[in-house]
Amino acid sequence: MPANQPPLRVAFAGTPEFARVALEAIHAAGFPVVAVLTQPDRPAGRGMQLQASPVKQFAQASGLAPILQPRSLRRNGKYPEEAGAAVDTLAAIAPDVMVVAAYGLILPAEVLTLPRHGCLNIHGSLLPRWRGAAPIHRAIEAGDAETGITLMQMDEGLDTGGMLSMEAVPIGPDDTTGTLHDTLAALGARMVVDALRKLAAGTPLAATPQPEQGVTYAEKIGKDEAPLDLTRPAAELACQVRAFNPFPGATVQVGETVIKCWQAVPLAGSTLPHPPGTVLAADAHGVIVACGKGSALQVTELQKPGGRRQPAQQFLQGMPLPPGTRCLVPA
Repeated sequence: MPANQPPLRVAFAGTPEFARVALEAIHAAGFPVVAVLTQPDRPAGRGMQLQASPVKQFAQASGLAPILQPRSLRRNGKYPEEAGAAVDTLAAIAPDVMVVAAYGLILPAEVLTLPRHGCLNIHGSLLPRWRGAAPIHRAIEAGDAETGITLMQMDEGLDTGGMLSMEAVPIGPDDTTGTLHDTLAALGARMVVDALRKLAAGTPLAATPQPEQGVTYAEKIGKDEAPLDLTRPAAELACQVRAFNPFPGATVQVGETVIKCWQAVPLAGSTLPHPPGTVLAADAHGVIVACGKGSALQVTELQKPGGRRQPAQQFLQGMPLPPGTRCLVPA
């Protein structure tokens, strides 16, 4: 930054751990964080006590203020008073730039144009693939070979803004949403700090329009997606298991018992004539279940309701699954 250049004043909007990593990096790099926006506190845990978001927890611990938690930023929306107060506060602060990462609220045009450098979004995919709420989950679920971070200049569309920078990351055969999340969070934090340093030095950020081809949408993950459809090929189900680790956890049902599957691998060779959902073997190496198109899935880490995640050997000591056991499959 030139000696006579005032410091770049940054507003930050984000909620989960992915965003906290970026906020911590921005703060550690010495940029003045002049406002923090995050989702309202939510009930969490067994006692369903109100819990602050990871971003709010970091902001409080670091003395960052003000912390704004409106339920909406639209003055003409459901919570107009909250929205108006938050936007007016932000306007009075007049940040130079806003960084947005997994915030969870729509930013109206009034907010997008408020900072003189606009709003920069850290998105966990290689846009335009996997626009939307759950790009990490959906990339693994789809069996993608790679994903990455796109730093984007936000507009009013859903992840449609111009691309400022992009870096790819391979998706390994053992990657879960949990492991890939941590990799991408660190990458996104580094990339946004690099961009802020350029802005602070007076270097404009050049945005490239997103390609019109290759657009896909990453819908939010719901708990209703957890059950494994064992009529599908095992390779697809193994991707789903990894994608849903740690949330919501892929499941199979035996009788009335819903079992979470945390690690699984597809096996080569045909299982015909066994129908999908049939347990073929269950030992220390895993529980092998027949799946669609003659394939088989070996589940190596499982969890009973109310229990802990366990390797197959320990799990089977408490809940044997002898060959011939039938798992629920769609009618």
